[in-house]
Amino acid sequence: MPRFLTAALLAMTLASCSTGQTPVTVTSYTLAGNAVYPEGIAHQNGSSAFYVGSTTDGTIYKGTLGTAATDVFLAADAARPTAIGMKVDAQGRLYIAGGDSGKVFVYDTSTKALIRSFDTPAVAATFLNDITLTPDAAYITDSQRPILFRIARTSTGLGTLESWLDFTGTALTYTMGFNLNGIASTPDGKYLIVVQSNTGKLFRITTADKTVTEINLGGATVTNGDGILLSGQTLYVVRNQNTVIVPVTLSADFASGTVGTSFADTSLRYPTTIAQEGDRLLVVNSQFDMRSTMNPELPFTVSSVALP
Repeated sequence: MPRFLTAALLAMTLASCSTGQTPVTVTSYTLAGNAVYPEGIAHQNGSSAFYVGSTTDGTIYKGTLGTAATDVFLAADAARPTAIGMKVDAQGRLYIAGGDSGKVFVYDTSTKALIRSFDTPAVAATFLNDITLTPDAAYITDSQRPILFRIARTSTGLGTLESWLDFTGTALTYTMGFNLNGIASTPDGKYLIVVQSNTGKLFRITTADKTVTEINLGGATVTNGDGILLSGQTLYVVRNQNTVIVPVTLSADFASGTVGTSFADTSLRYPTTIAQEGDRLLVVNSQFDMRSTMNPELPFTVSSVALP
């Protein structure tokens, strides 16, 4: 698909430029392809670039804030059959969770070269889902097996992948369906926060001693929680099937929280994961509910939604 702006957006942009005003904010980014069904997104605050992955063939798209169309950054590759959660670090390394392939991939965003790929232990059911970065590691959730994986990292290199935490016997019990999904971390790496999609529960993991504590939401839940984003003491949770984003105000120690009023946007199409760009959220529209009929609304998009 050629790079383009929608007619309405183009007209508004030209009008604003002709009057010397600041160009309008792009509210929808497009992804070329008839069967993208995107899931993950990676964006680093202060950067104009973001990355989105296709679940059907592992294609990685690169977008630029303010430009409505994205480009193919990494073409489909049989060695990377799908792309789920993604993160990019300050060194320009793009981490990709490989879903049911059981793999994690790390690419150099400057050269597009594969830096490393990691294999998790072979099991009957696995789904590497989402990634968070702390100052010294990358943590990866698995929605099918009760293991949290970890890759040590420094500014100059990557360590090995380890099965860092087995949830068996902890406060977090895996049940039928999709379990751990989105993951976020505090800036200092002291705590990890995870959402269990099928139960709607949030958990805090202390990295120093691997303690797992359910976050007290006063009886509230965020079922179908997918991607999450921590901004200060506010955790934003995407509830995919519900087509809403829910803010949760967390206590100073992240042990309890209050679920706030959810918000949405007319452009959302079964949203999965979010990233932040200033006072807006980049929201991936997966259209997973259209996969059975293979009749998605084209083009696939990423919405830019203002924070309420």
